[in-house]
Amino acid sequence: MPTEALLVLSFGGPERPEDVMPFLENVTRGRGIPRARLEAVAQHYYHFDGVSPINALNRAIIADVERELATAAIELPVYFGNRNWHPMAEDTVAQMKSDGIDSALVFATSAWGGYSGCRQYHEDIARARAAAGDGAPTLTRLRQYYDHPLMIETFGDAIRAAVASLPESDRAGARLVFTAHSVPIGADETSGPPADGGRLYSRQVAEAARLSAERAGFAEHDLVWQSRSGPPSVPWLEPDICDHLDALSADGVGAVVICPVGFVSDHLEVVWDLDNEASAKAAELGMSFARAATPGTDPRFARMVVELVNEARAGVPARRLGAVPAYGVGTDGTACRPGCCGS
Repeated sequence: MPTEALLVLSFGGPERPEDVMPFLENVTRGRGIPRARLEAVAQHYYHFDGVSPINALNRAIIADVERELATAAIELPVYFGNRNWHPMAEDTVAQMKSDGIDSALVFATSAWGGYSGCRQYHEDIARARAAAGDGAPTLTRLRQYYDHPLMIETFGDAIRAAVASLPESDRAGARLVFTAHSVPIGADETSGPPADGGRLYSRQVAEAARLSAERAGFAEHDLVWQSRSGPPSVPWLEPDICDHLDALSADGVGAVVICPVGFVSDHLEVVWDLDNEASAKAAELGMSFARAATPGTDPRFARMVVELVNEARAGVPARRLGAVPAYGVGTDGTACRPGCCGS
C-alpha cells in the first residue's frame, strides 16, 4: 500500500438544492455578509437546480490525473478535499491518515498567488492536519502554475476555437477580453512579498493573459474582472466585465471573445457570470459573443498536474513562461516567502 499520495484541494460547491444555503454560510462565515445577500446569490445556484458544476469537474480532473499517473508508472493514490463543502478537507485528511498515508503533495485548483488563491489553501492544509491530530500526513502544496506552458497552450487554443465559433464576418474585428475573479484592491496590493512589489495576483493574471493572447495570435487584448462581492464602500479590482462590454459597444466593437483566464474549470462563476450575465449584456448591446473554454477538461491539464508532481518528487526542472514570480515547491522549495500575502 503506498504511503505517499496526491490531494486535489478545491473550493467546493453544493450538489443539491438543500446544500446551497449551508454552503454559502460556510463560504462567508465571519465576514458579516447579510442574509439577504446570501439569498440573492443562492438564486444563481437554484438556476442550475442547486448544483454547482465544480465537484463534478474536479472528479473528472482527478480521473484524468489518475490515468496520467498510471501512464507514467507513478503509484500515487489521489484524494479529493474541499474548503467549503463535502468532501471536506478535514474528512479527507482523516481518511488519508486511516489509510496509512504518511505524506502527500497538494494540488490546489487555483493557479495564483494572493490570499484566496494561495495562502488560504495553506490555511486549509494546516486546519485539516490539526483536525486529523497526531499522525496526520505531511502535506506539501505544489507551486503556483499560472504560466505553465500546458496551461497557456490550452487557453490559446481555446481562444482560437471561440473565435472560430463566431459568425465569419465578425471574426476579424472581435475584441479579446480576459476575465478573472476580482478581489479587494487592498488584498491585491498585499499579495506577494513586498520585496517583489506586491500585487502578485493581478500581475500573474495580466501575465497569463498576455501569454495566452500571444499563443492565440492576438496583438491586443483587454483584462477585466468579474464576480465581485462585498460592500460597495470597499474598492475592488475594476473594470467589471459587463461595464467593459458597455464601453466596448460605445467604441463600436461588434464582437467579443471572452477568456476566463482566472478559472481552471467551468464552475458557477463562469457559467453564471459569463454564460448568463455577460452574454445577456452582449446580446442587449447587439454584440456577437463567444466564450473560450477553461483548461480543466483538456488532457493537457492532467499532464501539467503530473509534471508538477514530478517537479516536487523527482526534482524535474520547472517549466515556466512568465516573467512574474510563481512561488512554492518546484521553484525554490519553499511554500511562502517572508511577508508574502500578509504573512
